[in-house]
Amino acid sequence: MMEPRSTGRVAMPDDLYERDILVWSEKQAALLRRLARGEGLNEAVDWDHVIEEVGDVGLSELHACESLLVQALAHLLKLHAEPEGPTAHWTSDTIAFLGTVNRRFAPSMRQRIDLNALYRSAVRQTRPLIRVGGIRLPDLCPFTLDELLDENAEVDSLVAKLG
Repeated sequence: MMEPRSTGRVAMPDDLYERDILVWSEKQAALLRRLARGEGLNEAVDWDHVIEEVGDVGLSELHACESLLVQALAHLLKLHAEPEGPTAHWTSDTIAFLGTVNRRFAPSMRQRIDLNALYRSAVRQTRPLIRVGGIRLPDLCPFTLDELLDENAEVDSLVAKLG
């Protein structure tokens, strides 16, 4: 005889969510798999936190892509402003940042990514690190999202768009 399934919104009896999110998430995934198979459960799914976490997944990925884009833009700015700096390192980092963005990017992010805001952030981040005397940076981001997501884009070509 099948036990009734526990599907109500019941908070977890302990504070596992706060103590160890990794163990909590693994436990919740196992409970959800069992529910999906139609098994009865002797313990409740932590619905409030599961719902919160599911809602946060997409935003977390969006923010990760935005952060990687800011880092890539900052490195492009450094390459433009400091041609005698550690260019091999900055170039390598730029390629890595853009490659990771490319892998994590989802089409729905396109409408939410404000490249001009990310560019302004990169300019603010790098201004103390680079000698900007005489170097004029574009006021708006000179790159399109497609250019930054292009796996075949050459860093030198991107840097050339800055000046």
